[in-house]
Amino acid sequence: MIKQILLWLMILTVFSGCFNERGISMRYYNNCEESYDSQGYYHKKCNDNIVDYADVKKIFTPANNEVSPKVW
Repeated sequence: MIKQILLWLMILTVFSGCFNERGISMRYYNNCEESYDSQGYYHKKCNDNIVDYADVKKIFTPANNEVSPKVW
């Protein structure tokens, strides 16, 4: 019983990240560098997250290019 409790505590501490706008990271606030270049284009460079919500959305979207056998 004690081993199971310790195992769960270790798992929870390893996966205890912060949920923010972009995903799950080790920090609540992203250290993003925002700037404009000389032509007026906006650039935003952020640190990598453990899990990005955009990556999760790609996994759960259906594939448009289905492979089907050709019928002659």
